[in-house]
Amino acid sequence: MNDNELQYLVEYIALRYFDDTFEHRAYFNKRLRTTGGRYMLESHHIEINPKQYELFGEEAVRDIIKHELCHYFLHLQGKGYQHKDTDFKKLCQKVGAPRFCQPTMTYNERVNHHYRCRNCGQDYYRIRRVNLVKMRCGQCGSKLKEL
Repeated sequence: MNDNELQYLVEYIALRYFDDTFEHRAYFNKRLRTTGGRYMLESHHIEINPKQYELFGEEAVRDIIKHELCHYFLHLQGKGYQHKDTDFKKLCQKVGAPRFCQPTMTYNERVNHHYRCRNCGQDYYRIRRVNLVKMRCGQCGSKLKEL
């Protein structure tokens, strides 16, 4: 699937499920890592993570498009478009848009940092670095060291 096919699919889903037209651009963004898609508030464009299509197929992309179109139409109508808003939750339920997409990487694949307690040897795996001055072992309270 390329950007033109994605644009057509978004326009089709907007008409079929929302009875409204999608007037902006939809395209794949390879830089998206932790999210399936993104609605841009200022430009009103929709970006989709191409990994979702590669790993899970067109059905996953359709679900992501529905989710992003919920943000799109509610924002343009001046209603609650955030995940926490009642309007958003109701519209997602109405059109069958999922709340979350499937992750492209597991936690273990995303881990970048390995820490070990100096006293008891407990291992800790983290995606982001932690402050070794502040962080202590959860079991014995001793200092950690990075491996």
